[in-house]
Amino acid sequence: MNGANIVNSLAALLIVTSVLVIDAKRPSRAALLYGLQSLVLVSVFAALAFFTGASQLYLWALTAFATKVILVPAILYRTLRKFDQAPPLPSPMRPAASIGLAALALIVSAVVVLQIELPGAAAFKPALMVSLAHFFLGLACIITQRNILKQIFGYCLMENGSHLTLALLAYQAPELVEIGVATDAIFAVIVMAVIATRIQKTVHSLDSHDLMTLKG
Repeated sequence: MNGANIVNSLAALLIVTSVLVIDAKRPSRAALLYGLQSLVLVSVFAALAFFTGASQLYLWALTAFATKVILVPAILYRTLRKFDQAPPLPSPMRPAASIGLAALALIVSAVVVLQIELPGAAAFKPALMVSLAHFFLGLACIITQRNILKQIFGYCLMENGSHLTLALLAYQAPELVEIGVATDAIFAVIVMAVIATRIQKTVHSLDSHDLMTLKG
């Protein structure tokens, strides 16, 4: 198996872990699965660095490991595990629907990516398809899920998809860009976790539909 196949195969695992995060019943389990997904993302960065000679991607991998594999999952796990015993909200997506949505996102992304000429990343087009599908899957999670905590994880999935796209197409960007992306994710997760906690204390619900009472 050549380098491109390894990178593309690792990227494909991101879709699998996304479905697992979306379908996780307990927030703490979703946080751990997100950490696992981020570890796969770090592996993709390291593989890209090794097979393309883009040494700056090693720094990306190191930064992503510290923030996405350790720090962000730890924040999510510590903040959200208190909600593990809360009654689960009705979910519009069953596991089969999540898999179908992931497949649809991959098909749409493939149609888009195949129309684009990418001289510097032609061998990694499958990984780019996955990164775009990953973004759309996270966006779909935000839009369709009623559980506010699921929407937080939807944002995390979108961010990972965007991060992979950036690594594939703009890995020569200054290291400051990578650090900015990583720190942005940390602060966004902290803010959203705090807001979710305050909503639970005020409204006594994690159902986004219940927030409609705030209108008017």
